[in-house]
Amino acid sequence: MQVLVSHLFIDSLTSPKPQKKEFKKKNLYALHSTFFFPFGIQIQFTINTEGPLSVLFIAELAYKCSDMNYGSSSRSSGFDSGNRTSRRSVEYGRTYVVKPKGRHQATIVWLHGLGDNGASWSQILETLPHPNIKWICPTAPTRPVASFGGFSCTAWFDAGDFSEEGPDDIEGMDASAAHVANLLSTEPANIKLGIGGFSMGAAIALYSATCYIHGKFGNGNPYPINLSVIIGFSGWLPCYRSLKSKVEVSQDAIRRAAALPVLLCHGRGDDVVMYEQGEKSAEVLRSAGFQNFSFKTYNGLGHYTSPEEMDDFCKWLRMKMGLDGSRSY
Repeated sequence: MQVLVSHLFIDSLTSPKPQKKEFKKKNLYALHSTFFFPFGIQIQFTINTEGPLSVLFIAELAYKCSDMNYGSSSRSSGFDSGNRTSRRSVEYGRTYVVKPKGRHQATIVWLHGLGDNGASWSQILETLPHPNIKWICPTAPTRPVASFGGFSCTAWFDAGDFSEEGPDDIEGMDASAAHVANLLSTEPANIKLGIGGFSMGAAIALYSATCYIHGKFGNGNPYPINLSVIIGFSGWLPCYRSLKSKVEVSQDAIRRAAALPVLLCHGRGDDVVMYEQGEKSAEVLRSAGFQNFSFKTYNGLGHYTSPEEMDDFCKWLRMKMGLDGSRSY
């Protein structure tokens, strides 16, 4: 193996790069890549290798470095998803908060993708023209991830495949959905609540939506908060096979599904969470009775965000949440 590290730096205050790559099996043999790690660490390297373990070794080494500057962490508290297993207690990384610059009308928890942290998205969200929104950007626990060869990185749940066809880690998704509900549970009663995310974060946002519609987490424990919006960038819908039956379980579930505003955005050039997976998620949501639903697609967009996508996102929020004082974007 021959490795050339062109730069390695730690800078938690700089704006994130537009491209947010995540790991997947078919990309493990890339000859030249840039990976984004917790707390702003970036490694750009060229690799000649005969197998994926060489790449994973470099990635694991970067995580060892990033652990020294990772920030504060906390255990999940408050509402409990109800899991009682031998799994060690889950510790979350640092949570970043972007305070509203105007009258506080809404709070949205935004969830990062695999291997990222809350800091990068907090820097993006702080620039949006919505002074009435408080943004909460938590950092996922560090855990082994099957799609990452079993190595540990920040992840909201274990995933062997970035698609709705992959096996569902219900325990992990319940724990993360409960953590998000905890973060929103202390907001004032008159504040609208929402959940959004990128990639794996989008999957948890959509999973939280299904829990809200059903009124329960996957393990049967009550879902404790009311949601006003759900947003997903470059993500997929977990547990899609059971969604329709969850909605049809009661008139309340049917009503909640029909009323909840949901925005999904996906690039047609996405080579991590394939566009077809986002399209299938949209079809399932529509067929399950999500009537207040928008699916926006972008030609040439890969697994990252674009100004056009952010513009559509801002316009959609302004329309669906009825916020005061939103600036033109």
